[in-house]
Amino acid sequence: MLELKNVSKLFNPGTPDEKVALMNANLTCNSGEFITVIGSNGAGKSTLMNIISGVMKPDIGEVRIEGNAIQQLPEYERSRWIGRVFQDPMAGTAPRMSIEENLAMAYKRGQKRGFSLGVTSAKRMLFHEQLQRLGIGLENRLSAKVGLLSGGERQALSLLMATFTKPQILLLDEHTAALDPARAELITRLTEEIVREMKLTTLMVTHNMEQAIRLGNRLIMMDKGKIILDIPHDRKKNLTVSQLLGEFQQISGQQLADDRIVLG
Repeated sequence: MLELKNVSKLFNPGTPDEKVALMNANLTCNSGEFITVIGSNGAGKSTLMNIISGVMKPDIGEVRIEGNAIQQLPEYERSRWIGRVFQDPMAGTAPRMSIEENLAMAYKRGQKRGFSLGVTSAKRMLFHEQLQRLGIGLENRLSAKVGLLSGGERQALSLLMATFTKPQILLLDEHTAALDPARAELITRLTEEIVREMKLTTLMVTHNMEQAIRLGNRLIMMDKGKIILDIPHDRKKNLTVSQLLGEFQQISGQQLADDRIVLG
């Protein structure tokens, strides 16, 4: 279980550029929930992900995993519980290292790392088996440099690496936004399969309203640093984009105006 209790984050406090990124955010993610997160640019979605992962620390409030407060732990220590896939296919992997070397790093997440990655025959067999699940032929290219892969291939590898050790929390930060439609659909399908098979507690940020409604079993909407809407599965399964827009307008008192929002 992931819990955020009264989490707030203020950027540039006491200056003309002061900005509220999160304000008294409260969120409970039960084990196995797949939650999509939507909101306009500057709503606080990325700040939420950064505070959970440890990139940032909250000014006030608590972040808990299975009841344990982790808000003071650095990002590298949280990696034993948290996997993350970023929007940029170039992030999350080491481009000058091979596929198997990248997987070896992921395999040692949360453990003490020496100078040697130790790609043994047994690990190589495991990597081959896991890559086969992706269905895009990477299992036959273990020695290929990751920098030579396409954006979709790198994102598929990043997704596998983030889930390799079955983290308690999976964070997906607009992880299909930078891909062409065909590759985005591939990564979306792989995401659904991996999350379902591994029963991962997942938060996925997206700007695509149709995707936010279609994927997962719960939806939250953010605006101006606050969670303004929390839609459970029984309502979400029959939700439409127009209804979601209507609820946003009713709660916020304004229309959703963001060029990055994709309606479907």
